[in-house]
Amino acid sequence: MRTVRSRTDFLLYSTCRTPSGHIPDAMRVYNCSYGGIGNPDHVYSLKHKAISWVSKNLFDDVTYTVRNGLNKGLRRRGGLGWVPFESSSTPEFQFWKGLDLRGQVVYDIGAFHGLLTLYFSRNAKQVVAWEPNSHNRRRLEENLRLNSFSNVTVRPYGLSSRSMQAQMSFDSLAPGTASIDTAMARGGERETIELRTLDEEQGLEPPSLIKIDVEGFELEVLKGASRTLTYPDGRPRLFLEMHGADQADKRMRVRAIVEHLWRLDYRDILHVESRTRITPENTEIAAQGHLYVQAG
Repeated sequence: MRTVRSRTDFLLYSTCRTPSGHIPDAMRVYNCSYGGIGNPDHVYSLKHKAISWVSKNLFDDVTYTVRNGLNKGLRRRGGLGWVPFESSSTPEFQFWKGLDLRGQVVYDIGAFHGLLTLYFSRNAKQVVAWEPNSHNRRRLEENLRLNSFSNVTVRPYGLSSRSMQAQMSFDSLAPGTASIDTAMARGGERETIELRTLDEEQGLEPPSLIKIDVEGFELEVLKGASRTLTYPDGRPRLFLEMHGADQADKRMRVRAIVEHLWRLDYRDILHVESRTRITPENTEIAAQGHLYVQAG
């Protein structure tokens, strides 16, 4: 059992522990306070909201050096990345630590506050980040400035299967859950955002890796990226986070995503958490978690 050493540690432990009582990966504990990476369940309990309130109201304007997770040693503003605890690594954490990004171009679609954007920037050649929510984008750009990263291009709109304007809903206590999907939308705050397709983007180097985490709109992003995914000089790899309003919705969405990828000849599909190869016949295994996808 993990030793709880302080009042803050206790707050994190009691709020963010898993059902088995273990503290998740450092990034996941950090993100239970913000609803970002590592919470594909899209469910926020009273405890999650309590820790979110503490994070937002007490630490949102604090600038610090990250002391845990993938971004350890980088500068950040807001959140709880300053807590110096140790935790057992999750499959997602191990995946990113084991992926060689040197010399590569990474597209970060749904960048939020830059939790992965920062990691990509430190390890890859070039990063393009899309974040349509103005509040999240300001924090993303601020975190990039704090680290003097110059290899990141930020696009101030979202991606979809067609160009349009859409209404984004979000909860100020969980800004990472901002969504335009009506089944997924939560919170009373609204913002009108612009959407484009990835295939319409110009002046960008072709991607080596595309990470997509857009709160239920993943399939629409893929539909608007058909040409990008069939580059003759090299087809990009994909990292997708699965979302859904409930378990049945998650199963339906992941099945549609896998079938779409299959039609594009993206058939090397790994469920990161279980290390299971996914086909259209066993998609229910991947209803929660992340998919790493390669062509062929």
